Order: sequence, then structure tokens, then C-alpha cells
Amino acid sequence: MTLDRTQSPAFQAIHEIHLPLVQSHRLDNGIPLHLIAVDQQPVLRLECMFDAGTWYEQVPSSAFFAMKMLSEGTTSRSSAQISEYVDRYGAFLELNSGPDRASIVVHCLTKFLPDVLPLLRDILNEPTFPQKELDDLRNITLQNLRVNYEKNAYLAGVLFREKLFGADHPYGRSQRPEAVEQLTREGVVGFYERVIRNRQFQIILAGQATENEILLINRSLGQLPIRTDNLPGFAGNLPVDNELPLLAEKPDSVQSSIRLGRRLFTRSHPDFFRMLVTNEVLGGYFGSRLMKNIREEKGFTYGISSNMPSFRRDGYFLIGTDVNKENTQETLDEIRKEIHVLQTELVSEDELETVKNYMAGEFVGSLNTPFEIADRYKVILLDGMSADFLTTYIQKLRAVTPTDIIVMATRYLADGSLNEVVVGGK
Repeated sequence: MTLDRTQSPAFQAIHEIHLPLVQSHRLDNGIPLHLIAVDQQPVLRLECMFDAGTWYEQVPSSAFFAMKMLSEGTTSRSSAQISEYVDRYGAFLELNSGPDRASIVVHCLTKFLPDVLPLLRDILNEPTFPQKELDDLRNITLQNLRVNYEKNAYLAGVLFREKLFGADHPYGRSQRPEAVEQLTREGVVGFYERVIRNRQFQIILAGQATENEILLINRSLGQLPIRTDNLPGFAGNLPVDNELPLLAEKPDSVQSSIRLGRRLFTRSHPDFFRMLVTNEVLGGYFGSRLMKNIREEKGFTYGISSNMPSFRRDGYFLIGTDVNKENTQETLDEIRKEIHVLQTELVSEDELETVKNYMAGEFVGSLNTPFEIADRYKVILLDGMSADFLTTYIQKLRAVTPTDIIVMATRYLADGSLNEVVVGGK
């Protein structure tokens, strides 16, 4: 049969999804374990999630280094021995740190879980924070930071978050070379002892796992001692809004990095889904209005986008792009023009349907593997979202109307409410 390439292939709009249920358990010491069992391949991912992000720092950069150093040596294994042990079983160990939380992640074949658990327990309970490995990690981090701070886009992101939240706020704080240089082993160990050692954490287990794997985990991690005292976090205040544009001039730079946006809200806010669709129309995907204007029509940039990052306690809206310096002001003017159109003209039903279909397809496409499903469930399990957040996700997207978009653009994207940061020049 000959294909008629002048006709688009038929498609079916997605209106609902069905996800595997989360099975929640309690280990002997009270640690919650959430199982997302998907029997596709004999692999699993075990993730230990701590409230141990920069929100709980007393010394800048201590959260990042404390997590990264957990696998650099224990009382029974050196850094090299830990790496060799992980490789022996074809496993993968990942240590992450963010503003709200930190995690230790292990990927392995299901049959090797009994061999991996003793190492994980060792890393949690008996890290030694050797000085040489700390110095090596500090040097690597400093080299990367010095390179990154020479990049307009990186510096623009740092300055934008500082403008929104303040340089001392966990959501506005970025790693600075001077803070890394001043960090001591005592500061790193102090964070571990205060925030991680014997602290409550949650386990998210995804993949080919059954009651047998839960029993194995309980015999190991379920026997760890757990503290019950409260862990104080950041107690400061957000800065007073400063709506004056921020320009970090770089005379030798041929490009400018633009960041435009404002503080917003978390996923639990009643306007979240309406604003999510509004964001998508404006700059959330390749066919968005900003892309059509700034990239396709004006040719000012290779890419421009808007998004809505969300933390546990706050969130923000961000438009970002890189353009030739001489096009900086015109790009800002065109961005504001597109926002004004959203505030004054109804989005057509065809355009809105295209956006909703794209968002629904992207959402379903992000649920292909057990690990991706587990990542989505973290929103519910760790941030206290309602149980139907994921199952009603597409329905709530499709309920957004053209009038809703005008209301959202007017309410949240008013020109006087948007913070502007430019690194390069105008």
C-alpha cells in the first residue's frame, strides 16, 4: 500500500491513564517503604530519600559535599573498594542533593539486592569522610564552578534565583567558589551528624520487586536506629520584591542571556493546572508562541522556553533564552508583546487542543519505565500531594479553557510583576 504523505496519520487523543498502585509498608524501625512493582525486567531501583537538602544547611555547600562523600570511604571500605564492589555486581550508585531533599539511589539486578544492601547500610551508617577524597572533590567542584561562572547562561540562572528568593535562601542559594574554598571537613561531617545520621528517611522501591525484597530490606535498613527529635530547617524570610531589572554587563560577550519571571506557587495551588497550560502555550514546547516569534520569525535565537519549576514550599515561573547582544532589548519587547496577547485575546480552540494533546502525550511518554513512574509518584509521596494528582492529571489539563488562560496571564504575568535579569548587555 502506498502511503499518502500529504495526509497526517490518524491519532487518538489521550484522556486518561492507568498507573500501577503504590504499595506502602513500614519497616521495623518505622521507615516508610513505597513499592512500585512493575515486572518488566529483573532490575530494581532502591532510593533512600532524606530531608537533607540546602534547606537544612548551617554551612554553605555542606549538604552537597556531605552526600557526595558518603561513597568515598567507610570504616570497612575505601573509596576504591566501594567502586570495585559496586562494579562487581553491575550496580550503579548515585548520590543527589537538592534544595529540599537528598537521596542515595542504587540500581541493580533484583537477584543482587542481598549483596548490595550491606554496602548501602555501610554507607549510611559508617562514612569516614577521608580528607584526601574531600580535597579531590573540592578541587573538581571548584574547577567546574569557575568554568560555569564564565558562561552567561549559568550566571543568569544564579542571579535570577538570587533575585527571586535571596542569595541566603535555600531556593536562591547556589554554590559559590568562595564558599567551597572555605568549606572544612568539620563542616561536612557536622551536616552528616546533624541531618543524615540516624534520621528518618523514606524508601521508594521500583521495578521487579516482591514481598521477598521488602523482607530483605527490612532485615537490613529496617534495623537501623532512628532519631525522633525534630530537625530545624531554614528560618529566614524571603526578600522584599525588587522589580528593577538586573544587568550584569560583559563587554567582551557577543551574546546576552535573558531570564524573565517571578515567584509563583507549588503544585498544590488551585491555579497550578491552568497556569501549566498557559505556560505551555506561551513557551513550554517547540511549537509555542515564543518559539514561533523569537526563533522562527525573528531568528534571534536557537531556542526560547518557559517553565514552572516547583519546590516543596514554593515555585516560580521562568522564561529563558540566549540572543545576540544587539537583539536583547527587542527580544524582551517581543516577549512582553506575546504575554500581552495572551492577556487580551482568546487562544483558539485548535491551538489549545494541540497544546493539550502534546502535554497529555508528553505526560504518558514519561511513564514508560518503572523508574519513571516512581519519579512521578515522588510528587505525591514526598510533597504531600493528593492521591489522585497523577490519575486526574490529564483530565485537569483538558478542563482548561481559553478564558482561563486570559485570567492566568493577567493574574500572574503582569509586566510589573516579572523580574528581569540580563547577563551580557543591551
